[in-house]
Amino acid sequence: MMTLLKVNQITKSFGKFKALNGVEFTVNEGEIFGFIGPNGSGKSTTIKAILGMLKTNSGTIEVFGKDAWTQAVEIHENIAYVPGDVNLWPNLTGGEVIDLFLKLSGTKNNEKRDALIKKFDLDPTKKCSSYSKGNRQKIALIAAFATNADLLILDEPTSGLDPLMEQVFQECVLEKKREGKSILLSSHILSEVEKLCDRVGIIRKGEIVETGSLNDLRHLTRMHFVVQTKEKLTALEQQVGVHDITIEEDTYHFQVDSKEVSNVIKYLGQFELMKLESMPPTLEDLFMRHYGEDIERGE
Repeated sequence: MMTLLKVNQITKSFGKFKALNGVEFTVNEGEIFGFIGPNGSGKSTTIKAILGMLKTNSGTIEVFGKDAWTQAVEIHENIAYVPGDVNLWPNLTGGEVIDLFLKLSGTKNNEKRDALIKKFDLDPTKKCSSYSKGNRQKIALIAAFATNADLLILDEPTSGLDPLMEQVFQECVLEKKREGKSILLSSHILSEVEKLCDRVGIIRKGEIVETGSLNDLRHLTRMHFVVQTKEKLTALEQQVGVHDITIEEDTYHFQVDSKEVSNVIKYLGQFELMKLESMPPTLEDLFMRHYGEDIERGE
């Protein structure tokens, strides 16, 4: 599998503040890579470096095998970028802006452009000064999805979109994947990342703390068990790997370390069970494992 984007041990400091410290990940051909982390974790700084807008202190970034800083102009011929807060020319209409972006990218596909305008329910005749934040996002997304770019870099792209338009966005992302395109998706909507992404990278305070597929990462967290019994589960709290037990009448809720699941199921086999449910950890569970304390402090 060909690697389109390779971020290798990059660092970036602003004065004494170290915004990025050894950030490293790859995005492969035909892959959707989720890049997640709270505000201030280094997502946007990393993306600016990938786009050649920011020079790193050390490390390398290669896009299509080219240096992101010295060959940025060539790289931009084959990428599409959507920021989280789109600013447009106020005196141009939405349609004029879309056409301008497509002309700059060397794309001429009016049929695809018109289909996307209809899909996103955008009135392209209005001037940009009259658009809401959500409609400005739609313009940038339509322009990006209408291009033939091999790599799409989407930084919080659904900011301001309503749930119906978020669904349309997800359909467009999956369509791009079917076309063999690659997508770097930075998002705070964990359900969106979980639904779309082949692999995820979690960044915390300028460092990548986990990278891998959801299946790769799920062993790092706990399964949720719901057990309904006719008798008391004696010594449940003494079982290795069992945490956070709550009891509601005859129903037990608890967490189990993934590596201890088999042993806990053997233990439960001693009892007469009316119901046994086990749910795999979600991306949100994994995210909270790394960020719980920081989010509570308002990070």
